[in-house]
Amino acid sequence: MITNTLEGADYRNGFKNLSTNGAGPPKLSGVLMEYWNQYLVTWHGICWKARCGFEKHAAANESGYGMGNHGEPNGWQKMLMKQLLERGSGSGIRLRTAWLAVLLFSLNVSGAYAEMYIGGQVGTTFFGDNNKLTRVDLTDLGGPPGSILTPRGSMSGRDLASSPVWGGKIGYYFPRVSWFGVELEAYYTTPHIEQGPTRVSILPGTTVVGGTVASGSVTNIFPGDHFRVITIAPLNLMFRYNKARFQPYVGIGPGIFLSRINTTEVTFAGTQSSTTVGLNAKLGAEYFFTKHISGYGEVRYNYTRFSFDANDAGAFGFKATYNPTIFSFGVSYHF
Repeated sequence: MITNTLEGADYRNGFKNLSTNGAGPPKLSGVLMEYWNQYLVTWHGICWKARCGFEKHAAANESGYGMGNHGEPNGWQKMLMKQLLERGSGSGIRLRTAWLAVLLFSLNVSGAYAEMYIGGQVGTTFFGDNNKLTRVDLTDLGGPPGSILTPRGSMSGRDLASSPVWGGKIGYYFPRVSWFGVELEAYYTTPHIEQGPTRVSILPGTTVVGGTVASGSVTNIFPGDHFRVITIAPLNLMFRYNKARFQPYVGIGPGIFLSRINTTEVTFAGTQSSTTVGLNAKLGAEYFFTKHISGYGEVRYNYTRFSFDANDAGAFGFKATYNPTIFSFGVSYHF
C-alpha cells in the first residue's frame, strides 16, 4: 500500500517541498496512481513492475523536493515517468502514461506547515488628488491661549509632495491554513506640505474664548512645511494564493500613524505632532526565485484623521484627513 508523509511542504519553488519517509507522492497522487495501476493491470497487465519499482525508490528517497530550483522533477517523479514509459507498449499507452506523468508532476496538495518571513521595502507615494491633506478643519487659532473656534473654521486642502517610502515587515502563515497569515510592518515617509495658495474661512458668529473673531474667507500663499509620518501596522490579516511561484495577496489591518509638522513660517515656527489610529490596506504579488528568496510589489492605501494642537508660536490647531496611495517593492526571506 502506498503511503506518504508531508514535511515542510510549501510552494516556495512553485511546487511543494516533499520529504518522503518510506513513502511516495502526496495522497491525491497515490490515489490516482492506484486507479491508473488497476487500469493498466486490467487492460494491459504490464504495470506491476513499475509500481514495485516506484515503491522501492520512494522508500530510499528520504530527502527529495517537489521541484528543484530550476524546475527539475525530483527522484520519484523521474523514476515514475521512466518506468511508465518503459513499461508501456504502443503509442496509445505511451501517450496516456506521459499525460499521467505530467499530471502527477504538476499536482499541488496543501500540507500542514508553518512559514515565517521577513522583508525590506522601498517605494514612493503616488501623485494625485488624494496626495494631500483634505477636509482641513481649524480648531484653534493658536493665540491667545485657548482660542478654540466654535464652530470650527476650514482651510483648503494642503498639497503633499511625492515622497520616498522605506520600511520592513515580518509575517507568519499558519500551518493548517497556509493561505492565511498575520503580518507586522512599519514604514517611514516624508510627504512635505508644499507651498501654495491656501484659503482660510471663518463662519459668521464664530467665537473664541474671551471674545469673537472676524468672519469671512481669505486666501494667502502659505509656505511649505516639513511633514513626517511613521506608520506601524501591528496586525495585518494576510490572504494569499499559494499554489505557484507567483502568489497574489491582499492584506488589511489597523495602522498607527505618528506624524509631525515643522512649520517653516518665521512667525509660526514650531512643531506640531499627532498620533492617530486608522486603516492600512494593500494589494500585492510575490514571486519566489528560490525556496527562501522572493521579490514582491504592492500598492498600499492608508486612511486616518490627524489632529494637531496649536503651538505656543501661534500655529493653527487643525484636523485633517490623510489618505495617501503608496507603491512599494522589496525582497523577502522565508524560513
